[in-house]
Amino acid sequence: MANNTVKSKAEPDHVVLDSGKTTLKDLYTKEDWMVIWLGFFILILGLLIYLPNPPEKATEIPKYNAIMKEEAAKAPFKTIEWHNASASKRGIRARDQQFGKTIQNFLAAPSDWSGNPLDALYRSQGAADALSAPHKEAAEKAKVEEDAALAAAKVAQAAAAAAVFKDATLNTSAEKAIKDWQTAKGKASKAKAKASVKPFNRIPYLIGLCIILAVFFGIGKAIMGQSLGKFVAGFPAVFLLAVLAYMAETQALMKHWGFGFPLWAIVFGMLISNTVGTPKWVKPAVCTEYFIKTGLVLLGAEILFNKILAIGKPGIFVAWICTPVTLILTYWFGQKIIKMPSKTLNITISSDMSVCGVSAAIATAAACRAKKEELTLAIGLSMVFTAICMVGQPAIARLVGMPEILAGAWMGGTIDSTGAVAAAGAFLGEKALYVAATLKMIQNVLIGVIAFGVAVYWVAKVEVTPGASVSWWEIWYRFPKFVLGFILASIVFSIIDQGVGKDMSSVMIDHGVLRGFTRIAREWFFALAFTSIGLDTNFRELGSYFKGGKPITLYVLGQSFQLVFVLLVAYIMFYIIFPEVTAAI
Repeated sequence: MANNTVKSKAEPDHVVLDSGKTTLKDLYTKEDWMVIWLGFFILILGLLIYLPNPPEKATEIPKYNAIMKEEAAKAPFKTIEWHNASASKRGIRARDQQFGKTIQNFLAAPSDWSGNPLDALYRSQGAADALSAPHKEAAEKAKVEEDAALAAAKVAQAAAAAAVFKDATLNTSAEKAIKDWQTAKGKASKAKAKASVKPFNRIPYLIGLCIILAVFFGIGKAIMGQSLGKFVAGFPAVFLLAVLAYMAETQALMKHWGFGFPLWAIVFGMLISNTVGTPKWVKPAVCTEYFIKTGLVLLGAEILFNKILAIGKPGIFVAWICTPVTLILTYWFGQKIIKMPSKTLNITISSDMSVCGVSAAIATAAACRAKKEELTLAIGLSMVFTAICMVGQPAIARLVGMPEILAGAWMGGTIDSTGAVAAAGAFLGEKALYVAATLKMIQNVLIGVIAFGVAVYWVAKVEVTPGASVSWWEIWYRFPKFVLGFILASIVFSIIDQGVGKDMSSVMIDHGVLRGFTRIAREWFFALAFTSIGLDTNFRELGSYFKGGKPITLYVLGQSFQLVFVLLVAYIMFYIIFPEVTAAI
């Protein structure tokens, strides 16, 4: 590439996902820089709220560490005292302080419900008591069983201790008894939760949240030269649909099958846009990229270097080898075999399917300037297959007796949504959840890399007249700038994570700033973005892209290849090349 005049083909039709008349230059400069500022405002606010206010019990962490270290040196298994110290340590979380609970209540989405949708928004004390009553007896029984299991564990551990932990049979018996106690303790905790239902009233919090978000995003719009008043006037309608999407997700049957708010937000929005049509007064607040890019900057703060290194080389190999290979092969297959009519649709679907779903699709669509209908189609396919994989992959893993770690790596490398990955991993156990979630975080790092790669490829190969050269500035212009915010957030929070130490980072960052504030906010931003996608999508415009079934064929074949490829590589990495890492998990 040379630094001379760009001689590219005419730029393809480009869709600004906002409803206004933002130009290409505006979209790729003003908005991207604005979402970085907005994202970092929230991140800095979270740090200012939590870091100066550690929990009082945080001072006891060294004591619990000393107990765990002493017990680990004393016995060849995790003793009762070790588990008690570990549980006490895990229970120290910054978000559990009163101010943290207030923040979480303010940002909380609608609650679970079954028959009456209003139950998601309001629950009286009488209703809470009625829900608790049927579970009181079961909770008491579970507590008795927990106490009995603890007593048995103490007896077994004492017998092993009497033999100075040198009798293998007694050690095995004690370890099993302690494991049974932990299982009983978990069941008792769940039973207690069912018997301790709390009343709530989400309505005033949601109204307040709507006002704050309208002003927050509206100010950004005003700074970019757009109408604050028109945005604020239309925002409540978008927010209301996002609330309804959350309510659909928390309905008992939908929650069981894993149909999350992203799918419902798109569906509800499309029902309006394809029937009565999206009202003109709502359109200024229909801002897909504006919302989701801000959320993606926040997502960067969750990608910490220590988590990338947590499962070592095998996890990095699975995420950073399988992902680009799958993307490149899927794109090649779409162009050469299926002969997809749109290169931008092909690369957006390939990126969505191989990297991490919606987040990657947004970054890729921005880099190649995909049309809004193409992005909507890619996201819609992702939502459907995410729901299928979230339920199907754990079932298959359990059916064939797949080891938890292998199943976790398989799901983490193939299921698109980070939330769906965690849910799928939880179906199988703690190790599967840990490996799946960590590997997905490692994979998420590739969002910026893929966006840059697509920008370079599109400028240098796709939209350039043969023999012409392009300036590096064209790549900079094409590159989605919000990705810089994503990367910077990851770097900043990784540095903070290392600076405060592993234990305090867990207490203050993971279970404080992130889980207690920014992650909840990010989910709301995504809900607003998915709602905007639906409100801005017309079936007639979308239908042409389904002709011949090529997009579905591409997604199915690409996902099928990825399922087999990731499973094979995960097995080789975790069980043949790096078995010591697997043994240590």
